[in-house]
Amino acid sequence: MPIDAPWIDPAQLTMFDVSQTRSAEALDGTSRVGERVAQSSRVYRYQLQDSALWRGSFASPIFTLATRHAGSLLASYADSQFATEVSVDGDEGDLFCLTTMLRGDMALTRNGATVTGTAAQGLAWRPGPRSRLLISDRSARTNIFFKVSEVEDALEHMLDRRLRRPLEFEPLVDWSHGLAASLKWQLDFMMREFQRPDGVAGSAVALASMTDLLVTLLLRAVPHNHTDQLEVAPAGAVPAYVRRAEDFMRANCAAPIRMAQVAAAAECSLRTLDAVFRRFRGTTPLGALHAIRLEQVHAELRRGAGDASIATVARRHGFTNAARFGSAFRRRFGETPSEVARRASRT
Repeated sequence: MPIDAPWIDPAQLTMFDVSQTRSAEALDGTSRVGERVAQSSRVYRYQLQDSALWRGSFASPIFTLATRHAGSLLASYADSQFATEVSVDGDEGDLFCLTTMLRGDMALTRNGATVTGTAAQGLAWRPGPRSRLLISDRSARTNIFFKVSEVEDALEHMLDRRLRRPLEFEPLVDWSHGLAASLKWQLDFMMREFQRPDGVAGSAVALASMTDLLVTLLLRAVPHNHTDQLEVAPAGAVPAYVRRAEDFMRANCAAPIRMAQVAAAAECSLRTLDAVFRRFRGTTPLGALHAIRLEQVHAELRRGAGDASIATVARRHGFTNAARFGSAFRRRFGETPSEVARRASRT
């Protein structure tokens, strides 16, 4: 059977830990491929569906796995040349996984029910002993893993109360419309950033904000067993929450900030924080943090940044994409960062 080149060239994944195998015996169910998550007892068993291939060796890789950790996120890329069954052994997963198919399909069986991920629909699942995967020939996929504890904490802040039941997502995600389409776009963006040494994944400040955005989209875009509770109207606004939150953001805008920290500083839940910012500032807390960081960069450039370049000042405040930073800066202040810096150098 002919072997295709991997869907993504491993040479593009220099920031990832990449492993490849050319021997079918390595995937015949006798060896185990770990999740590579610290303190996890979960392992993935891979078994080729065609037993005629079990003793084969190939000149090209038949399986590629690339992983990278950044902050609390784990991103992975996997490429399978042959149809493979994957079972998960060990403890109940402490991660949620969002799978995006690049080619081929992957059927997920969990608790006796089976759904199939394709290019048009992703999978939201929790790897664990109740999960089994059937991956098609010539398939490739990306995965972004979130800590269950962080996602459930964010949901509790949104609801302003403790969860009575563990969070469970409906496994099939239609990428074609609504917030799910926005989530898909952000997941694709993050996978590209994970490939860069100087992107969002390499900036703790930017990554904290992106993680909050991804978790919020995940909880809003993918139906789950608490979705109905999120539709309840938000609690009343208290302006003091806004002032405390903004003071905290300004004092810490050059540090990694998660919205849960902002809510704690404001002495309210994430749900209330979102409500008061929308009512009194016409934006989200994350949007307000973005604006405050732009203001801080503007202020530093006006004072003169010394030997630091504009890119250094911007990156220190979480702006890793020069083009997007420049556009946002000009929209807000009506001039470019270079113009501000040049004016400061003449004074």
